[in-house]
Amino acid sequence: MPLGAKSMSKEIWSSVIEKCEKKLARWKGQYLSLGGRVTLINSVLDAMPTYMMSLFPIPVGRKFLWQGNKDRKGYNLVKWNDLIIEKRYGGLGIKNLQNHSKALRMKWLWKYANDKHLLWRKVIKAKYEEENRWMTKEVFSPYGVNLWRSIRALWDDFKIKTKVKVRNGEKTSFWGDDWHEMGILRNIYPDIHNLMLNQQRTIA
Repeated sequence: MPLGAKSMSKEIWSSVIEKCEKKLARWKGQYLSLGGRVTLINSVLDAMPTYMMSLFPIPVGRKFLWQGNKDRKGYNLVKWNDLIIEKRYGGLGIKNLQNHSKALRMKWLWKYANDKHLLWRKVIKAKYEEENRWMTKEVFSPYGVNLWRSIRALWDDFKIKTKVKVRNGEKTSFWGDDWHEMGILRNIYPDIHNLMLNQQRTIA
């Protein structure tokens, strides 16, 4: 990815889209069964660089599924959201790339919270400052931070899906971490939380 480029720019992804199309074009899609095309969508596209693949391949996969290749005309017979449902629930089991991308970005949140020695983590911490010893402050600036901003935006969702092990309590936020059996105290007692002078207080 070119430095300084806009993450949503079409030019950034054009070369990768072309690679996907070339891989699919090697197979004579019009001679394959629907099941064969589903297998190729999951295996061939999944072999592409995952961090970039997750942003754009749904249109390519959809065209290949119904048309066999991008040059033939075809019609989408079923909604794409129905196709990505697991087979046991009536779908075709095509990977939900939106969820896949979300899971991959959450992996970086886990690394940031646990691997304190990593150089990239130290750079991120110095640039954005930490909010609660586990994560940086929320990113609002529109310049040069598209990558971390998209990852940081998942923090609240990530916290809902994880539990904090207190241990000595020095790194556990009293109000913000999910350490109590009732849940996150900030959400349970918002009025009291808003009155606190030190909302970043730890348990210890």
